[in-house]
Amino acid sequence: MSYDVRITAIRKADYKDLQAQYENPIQHACDVVEGQTWTSHGGRQPEGLCDSAWRSMAEFVEQLAAGGGNFYDGWMRNPHSAMISCNDGFRPVSFLLERV
Repeated sequence: MSYDVRITAIRKADYKDLQAQYENPIQHACDVVEGQTWTSHGGRQPEGLCDSAWRSMAEFVEQLAAGGGNFYDGWMRNPHSAMISCNDGFRPVSFLLERV
């Protein structure tokens, strides 16, 4: 049996000091908006979800979709969820993953 997993952008940080000091100017930064949601069907990457963010969470989504959970022996109050951040050090986004 495979479950859907809802992915919700909970918080987006923006470290302008780090960007000014280390980042080359870029044309298109992250366009994720807090509260935005996607649904993964069968543990697959939802359309429109950033590839980099997906690589940060894919293993957790796949395990939740397969019925797993309880990561790190009780880390989350809801054992069928996880809080994962993308790997952008300049504007990280925290995502809540929930089996639905």
